[in-house]
Amino acid sequence: MDDGQALISPEVLARYAADAAREVEGVRRVITGHLRRQPGVRVRVGEDGVHVQIPVVLEYGMPIAPVAREVQRRVRRYLKVMADVDLSAVDVVVAQVEPGQE
Repeated sequence: MDDGQALISPEVLARYAADAAREVEGVRRVITGHLRRQPGVRVRVGEDGVHVQIPVVLEYGMPIAPVAREVQRRVRRYLKVMADVDLSAVDVVVAQVEPGQE
């Protein structure tokens, strides 16, 4: 008897990735692509696995490389826990840097 297969849409994976990135200290926001002309989170499913590209806006003064590495780590962990997906790549695109909240 075949029990079937559960599939998770790239849109749901993109929302999970954005949620995970927003939790990282130094990330002001994730660009969603809805209101701006910049593309939002992209999820590509191919022969080489699942690849996520996530554009973020960082808080001015935060070290870019460590924040980007933490976004990668959190996105990988979150998608593994929530969707049982192992990512082949997580590309963090720092689209902008903005002053922090006073």
